[in-house]
Amino acid sequence: MKKEVHIFFTALMFYTRIPCPKNIDHNPDYLNKASRYFPLIGWIVGAMAFGVYAAASWLWNAEIGIVLSMIASILITGAFHEDGFADVCDGFGGGWTKTKILTIMKDSAIGAYGAIGLVLLFLLKFMSLVTLVKSESLFTNYHAFFTFLLVFITGHALSRFAAISIVFTHEYSREDASSKSKPIAQSFSSKEVIGAAFFGLLPLVVMSFYQIAFLLVLVPIFLTRFFLARYFQKWIDGYTGDCLGATQQVCEVIFYLSISALWKFI
Repeated sequence: MKKEVHIFFTALMFYTRIPCPKNIDHNPDYLNKASRYFPLIGWIVGAMAFGVYAAASWLWNAEIGIVLSMIASILITGAFHEDGFADVCDGFGGGWTKTKILTIMKDSAIGAYGAIGLVLLFLLKFMSLVTLVKSESLFTNYHAFFTFLLVFITGHALSRFAAISIVFTHEYSREDASSKSKPIAQSFSSKEVIGAAFFGLLPLVVMSFYQIAFLLVLVPIFLTRFFLARYFQKWIDGYTGDCLGATQQVCEVIFYLSISALWKFI
């Protein structure tokens, strides 16, 4: 149990800016095992982002609440996944060979593709959440508070599961140890697969108790993850940490859009 707690805090330290006990470090072995808790980190980030939304929407309105919740999630994670998304936009937008793409993604500067991609990503995330919160039939009853909390948690957890699952099915692209995500790609066991699947899918299962049709969001999430992984494989023969971050961000938005679209037909 003590070891599992250490592994969890390793995940919390690596994927967020939340303070952890002083004895937690970036131990490569623990960091590799920490992938099982990646979706669980989504529970924490989603719950905290929802807390900001709930408080801000009470003080002002839903739109301001959503913007502040997005800012909160970025601050909590240190823009870890958004940075990966921007790097992927720059790398695959400006590079035409594996070497060039990887070189661009390694550059700390953000380019036009990354900046435009982030603007459109944030706009789409904001509008999809606004559409959800304004769905009167979904959020005007006494289940509204709990349902939207589940939307936040499930969006963050499921998208992280989609991202980390690429580690289980594809090879790491970089041949050197130049990426801070390299230890995650070294090896994995059934514990990592089962743990990630459990924490990634459980919130959606709970949501399905409210409306079974919500399980259908697995289809667009799976397709998005499948095509992104295939695209990365085609161009760079695998994935990098930036690719995982981009997958998380895209799948999170796809989740919100899917829930909003599904509710029109339920």
